[in-house]
Amino acid sequence: MLRAINTVGFVGLLKPAPGTWGSLVAVLVGWAIEHWLGFIPLVIATVAVTALGFWSVRAQLGDSSDDPSEIVIDEVAGQWVALLFPAFGFWQRGLSTGVDLHMVWPGPVAAFLLFRLFDIWKPWLVGRADRRHDATGVMLDDIWAGVFAGIVSIILAGLYHIVFLGMMG
Repeated sequence: MLRAINTVGFVGLLKPAPGTWGSLVAVLVGWAIEHWLGFIPLVIATVAVTALGFWSVRAQLGDSSDDPSEIVIDEVAGQWVALLFPAFGFWQRGLSTGVDLHMVWPGPVAAFLLFRLFDIWKPWLVGRADRRHDATGVMLDDIWAGVFAGIVSIILAGLYHIVFLGMMG
């Protein structure tokens, strides 16, 4: 059961790059939650999967310092944290559920790409969490990567709206 949870239905067993596969599944499921159910259910799902991840990773790894690549529940938690940032922008404007896909695709795509960048690059707090070499570090580095990806995606969205849409308007 723990293996099924930590590999997110065995997605973590896909090769190559199981973390990227886990992130891709996460962004698709996260986008679907936000698109059809709304921002608040995405927040609830993010908190739930994060709490589940902390518990299940610790239960599987115990005191081990391993971070097996097949564990991708951390990618789901971090990717959903990254998605919360653009989703909040749409929710704040009353555009959360049922909005045309073409209007919102840059947010989730940017969150996905930036999350993968920060998760692989591991700058600052992401790297510090990764160097913990424990179950908490397995989850925490992806949560920090999600925070950084979310912040940068919002900055890029703001620049896009100022520069490109400002020139058109």
